[in-house]
Amino acid sequence: MSFKTVLAVIGASDATADIKKAVELALELDAHLCAIVAGLALPPSVAEFPTGTVWLDQRYEDMKVLDDVRKQVEAACQANGLSFEVGQIYAESMFLAGEILQRALYADVILVSDGVRSDLELTRAIIDGGVFDAHKPLLLVPKDGKATLKPKMVLLAWNSRREAARAAREAMDMLVSADTVHVVLVDPDTSYWRNGEEPGADMATYLSRHGVKAVVEQIAGGGRPVEQVLEQHALDIDADVIVMGAYGHSRLRERILGGVTASMLKDAKFPIFLAR
Repeated sequence: MSFKTVLAVIGASDATADIKKAVELALELDAHLCAIVAGLALPPSVAEFPTGTVWLDQRYEDMKVLDDVRKQVEAACQANGLSFEVGQIYAESMFLAGEILQRALYADVILVSDGVRSDLELTRAIIDGGVFDAHKPLLLVPKDGKATLKPKMVLLAWNSRREAARAAREAMDMLVSADTVHVVLVDPDTSYWRNGEEPGADMATYLSRHGVKAVVEQIAGGGRPVEQVLEQHALDIDADVIVMGAYGHSRLRERILGGVTASMLKDAKFPIFLAR
């Protein structure tokens, strides 16, 4: 699909760098930028009733910081001649996820950069509202990564599951314009109900009908975590982005036990395009 509206979530941490990436992506795509300056509010302590002044003072300071970031976003967008809108949310986690959901319904992709990723609870709220509930793809850009949806070299992590298939469909415009798309399977299972006799061949054929220049690579994990294998291979082929399905298990199981998606969100050094 084409990307005409970018929803960029920006927090208080490292806001300048995150704003720069959001502006760059919107300019690259000639897209409308919907920027949400978001912060997680701590609930008042049950032990403090009526509400203590410390909690109120903290809320005031947090909201002041977010307001300053909002003004910074507006200035950057105006300076670059973007079509844009800027909102501000300061709410508890459950309510923040709902706010993200409402805004994600009218966006093509959600951008999360390193400043937001440093706040685990904020990231979870974005994943819950944007990826799980709104079913929108998410582009995660680490500190040293470039925010782009026009990469030349793409690693498509393939495991024959619906989440991976959805990620490929959501990223189709990106895959078509890339020089090469590496369809990568880690320790593929050749049984009929898993990856089939020729793991990756069906996906490569499907992509080729859209004009994607795809190559299939089957990689032995050697006992390493899948996320490490994918990142190392992305480095080996000089990939610009990793496209992958998000959360093959329930979000609760992923939170408790971890998983490939959770690990990539936390530690990835490459830009990642996620969909579910």
